[in-house]
Amino acid sequence: MPTPKPKAQSRPFCFSVKGQVKMLRLVRALTVTSMTFFIIAQAPEPYIAITGFEVTVTFFFIFLYLVRLDRLMKCIFWPLLDVINSLVTAVFLITVSILALIPKSTTYIVLGGVFGLVASVFCMADGALIYRKLLFNPSGPYQKSAAHDKF
Repeated sequence: MPTPKPKAQSRPFCFSVKGQVKMLRLVRALTVTSMTFFIIAQAPEPYIAITGFEVTVTFFFIFLYLVRLDRLMKCIFWPLLDVINSLVTAVFLITVSILALIPKSTTYIVLGGVFGLVASVFCMADGALIYRKLLFNPSGPYQKSAAHDKF
């Protein structure tokens, strides 16, 4: 009777750094709160549509990593797709937030813009963390070693 091979231990997604940044970006009053303030203030529809789209995409990536679909669907390079998503999200949220902050508008639109700017900072941090993980040497900068150390 063959002995079963032990599974590789992996930390659950919710407790990893990437999971915490994604949850902070979505749940902890950033993107969702920004969208809620835009809805309450009856802001222009593009503000609501863009933040709603970002909430949906972030939910998709959280669900994808929670059920480990990224490990089943190996035909797509998920970390690169996640980096691209984080950068595009940051650009859209910065644009919407700045447009919401420029004119004299209601308090809720200003609050939505501020929360959108904070969410965009977390999007950039999320993209940077994943990009760093993509590098071949994620522990830090390249360091030369002496030739005699190789043997």
